Amino acid sequence: MSASSSPGSLAQLPDDGEVDSLTIGRRIRQLRTDRGMTLEELAAAVDRAPSQLSMIENGRREPKLTLLRSIARAVGTTLDALLESEPLDERATLEIALERAMRGQTFQALGIPPFRIGKTVPSEALKAMLALQGEIERLRDERAATPEEARRANVALRKLMRTQNNYFPELEEHARRILDAVDHPGGPLTQRTASDIAAHLGFTLHYVPDLPQTTRSVADIKNGRLYLSSRLTSKGDPRTAVLQALSSRMLGHREPTSYAEFLRQRVETNYLTGALLIPEAHAVPFLEDAKHDRAISIEDLRDAYSVSYETAAHRFTNLASVHLGIPVHFLKVHESGTITKAYENDDVNFPTDRLGAIEGQMCCRRWTSRVVFEVDDHFNPYYQYTDTGNGTYWCTARVEQSSEGAHSVSVGVRFDDTRWFLGRDTPNRGVSKHSVEVCCRRAPAELEAAWRDNSWPNVRTPRTLLATLPTGAFPGVDTTDVYEFLEAHAPR
Repeated sequence: MSASSSPGSLAQLPDDGEVDSLTIGRRIRQLRTDRGMTLEELAAAVDRAPSQLSMIENGRREPKLTLLRSIARAVGTTLDALLESEPLDERATLEIALERAMRGQTFQALGIPPFRIGKTVPSEALKAMLALQGEIERLRDERAATPEEARRANVALRKLMRTQNNYFPELEEHARRILDAVDHPGGPLTQRTASDIAAHLGFTLHYVPDLPQTTRSVADIKNGRLYLSSRLTSKGDPRTAVLQALSSRMLGHREPTSYAEFLRQRVETNYLTGALLIPEAHAVPFLEDAKHDRAISIEDLRDAYSVSYETAAHRFTNLASVHLGIPVHFLKVHESGTITKAYENDDVNFPTDRLGAIEGQMCCRRWTSRVVFEVDDHFNPYYQYTDTGNGTYWCTARVEQSSEGAHSVSVGVRFDDTRWFLGRDTPNRGVSKHSVEVCCRRAPAELEAAWRDNSWPNVRTPRTLLATLPTGAFPGVDTTDVYEFLEAHAPR
């Protein structure tokens, strides 16, 4: 039978939340030293071995009540006084706090074995170790972002993007310098140019079949090797994979210390990748000519630079307001109706939660981004005017497939700016009042009356809805897999 479960052990005492083996052990030591007793003298007085009392004083063994009574008499106090919850002196309090820390997850995760806190260890050193442990735990908590923290970070970033019309001149300048360094003449960026950019940054490209599942690429900074998957799908763009992997090196990103910083770095990486694939100096005249001809088309931008529709749509939002004077909005919506990406500076009223976050909300069933899923013709773009409580908007949308299912990507403008776009003559119209009325957020009254009490759906709950976001500096990445991969592939 263990000491903790023995009759008469401390486990049988009432738990007041304060008394524990560490506190009692330090109090015994404090009372013993106050009386000028050595450990051996106290051991002799209670008829126990000094090593046994040492373990009790260090909180590594829980004494029985009979032994505690004997110890109390030997040091000239009572059992109640020995078990009282009054604070110990500062030194004893520091030692107890560090003992508890050494037994906790932070020390264990760092691989720091517990050590004996001797009398010669300065109190200042104990305070420093406790302060470091507290900061490590704070950073861990900060990185372990909850969905609410993620939404707050998204809202803050979207506000910044709106303030700057989704245009970041410092990132455009980064792209210009890189393209000039490899003598890119303009126009579509080829796979060879992407490799030239890698070489300019000191990296060689290596396509491997065993890239860790939680990564898109892995950079071996020590040996200047960039690993990418050799199993790119037919819809994957190898240029994008290379440029996204290199963008963090171009921008000097360091390991993120919060989810907000991780999110900002990812947005910067995507922005710079788009600026390299669709260079500002070449794309702006292209778009200005299209505006002059009243023939702006996301499809034409896509085809001119051989990029995906989503990349072209993103890049258009970077350039439209600053260079063309056109406020714009962008939506990416999963086939389930959930908004996964959003941007606007044209006052369109997207659904939001109480924090102001758009991502994760249900897109209105009557909005272009949802209606496009019902269109049979996926070859031609879909256009639609939508009357809202905040005015009329025109949108162009397409459906694209991904490993996570189908998504619609749409770009839209206010009615007055429609004159610059192809597709403005569309007869498709919709009415979305979700911003001011119930709209489609509730089923029609007759359907609800017929089925509400006669149905029970089995919800297909996304696993991410039931958990916090993945922890770590790079959320969701299995660092052990990454390090083992690098060790296996490093040049010998």
